[in-house]
Amino acid sequence: MLAKVILILDKRRELSTKYKKLIEQNGSKVFVTSSAERAFEILCEYEPDLVLISDSIDTPLSEICKKLRLLGSSSRSVIVALSKSEDINDKLSALEAGADDFLSEPIDSEEFKARINAHLRRHIENYLDEITNLPDAKISFRVLKRTITENKNWAALLIKINNFEQYKEIYGELASDKMRQTFSAIIASSLDENDFIGELKNAEFLVLTNYLKAEHIANFVIYAFNTIVEKFYTENDVKQGYIILKGDENEGKRVNLVSTGIGIISNELKSYSSLKNAINSLITTQKLASTKQNSGYVIDHPEISASDSVKKREYNNKLMIIEKDEALNLLLQTTAQMQGYNVICGAPEIENVVDINPAVLILDAGDSKNLDGIEICKKLREKKELKNMKIIVSTIIHDKKLILDAGADLYMPKPYELVNIFGWIERLIAEYNEI
Repeated sequence: MLAKVILILDKRRELSTKYKKLIEQNGSKVFVTSSAERAFEILCEYEPDLVLISDSIDTPLSEICKKLRLLGSSSRSVIVALSKSEDINDKLSALEAGADDFLSEPIDSEEFKARINAHLRRHIENYLDEITNLPDAKISFRVLKRTITENKNWAALLIKINNFEQYKEIYGELASDKMRQTFSAIIASSLDENDFIGELKNAEFLVLTNYLKAEHIANFVIYAFNTIVEKFYTENDVKQGYIILKGDENEGKRVNLVSTGIGIISNELKSYSSLKNAINSLITTQKLASTKQNSGYVIDHPEISASDSVKKREYNNKLMIIEKDEALNLLLQTTAQMQGYNVICGAPEIENVVDINPAVLILDAGDSKNLDGIEICKKLREKKELKNMKIIVSTIIHDKKLILDAGADLYMPKPYELVNIFGWIERLIAEYNEI
C-alpha cells in the first residue's frame, strides 16, 4: 500500500534521479516530473506527503509554494524547496510563500535523507491516535485513495467493535482504551509490511491489503477477539451475557457484550471509481456484518455476499402493543398513531407476532401471580425471524434482571411517562432500521 508518497518537481534529470533513489530507501513511492501541470495532477490523484521543488523549473519557487498552499487537501503536503542559492532573501521568500524547509545545494546525501525522513516522521505523527498510535481518518482515507488510483490487487476491511460506546459508558475511559489497544494489536498481528492499518475513529479501523488475504485476516481477527473479549468484563456480566445501561436516557436498556463486524470490499470482481464510492460500500457491508448477533464479516461482491448474506430490509415502523390494561393500551395506540407509527394491537400468540414482524414490541409482563409476558418474551427471543426485533417489557414487577434475562431490550417499570417510552420507541425503531 502507498503509505508514503513523495513528489519531486525538478527539470534536472541527474539530480532528480539521485534524490529519488535516496528517498526510495525508506520505502516511499516517488514521482518525478519536470512539469508543473503534471505535478498538480499528481497532487490531486495521490495527495503526496511531501513535495520537493527545485528552482530549476520555469515557475518561481515562491509562486509554486503559494499554489500548493491553496490546494484544499484534507492533510496538506510538506513542502521542501531545493536551490543552489544561499542568499538569505531567496530562503525567506520561499519560506514566507509556504515552504516548510529550504535546502541549499549541494547537500550531503546522508543529511538529505535525514531531513526528508524527519519531515515525514513529523508529518505522520501529527495524525496518529494517542491511544493506538495508528494513523487517523485523514491519513487512512488518503492511503485508500492512492490504492484505488493505483488499481492493483487490493482489498479494504472496515473493522468495528460493536457496542463499544455502551461498554465505555459502563466501564469507563481506561478500560475502553485498553480494549482499543488490544483490538488494534490483534489486527496488526495479522498484517505484514505490505499492509496498512489506520483508526478512523474510536474502535473503527481501516485495513488495506490484497484480496487474497482479506478473508483470512477477517477470520483471524474474529477468532482472536472472541477468545479474549470476556476478559474485559466482570464475571457477573459474562455470566448473564449482557450489560445494563444507566442514566436518565438509557436506564434499563440491555446491551449485548461487544463483538466485531467487518465489511470487506475489493477490486477482484468490482471496480471502484472514487474514494466516496469505496467508503459507501465499506460502510454498507460493515453495517450488514453488524446485523449478526455475534462477530461476523460480509464481502461486497457484485452478486453475492459471503458469510451468510444479508439482504437490506425496507424501512419498518411497525409498533406492536400487547398490553392488558385497556386504558393504557388505547392511550399507547392513539399516541403512536398520531406520531405516524404503523400500530398493531395484537394477541399474545407467538405466531401472531412472527406474522406481523414489528420493529418494536411493547409487551406487558403480567402481574405477580401470572408472569405470562415474561414467558412470551423468552419464546420470542428463540425465533430467528425476530432476532432484530426490539422488545420493551413494561411491568409492575420491579425486577430489572428478571426482565432483561428473559430477552427484553428495555425494562420499563410502571407507571411511566409517555414522553419516556415514546422517546425509546423512536430510538429503537431507528436502531432496528440502521442495522
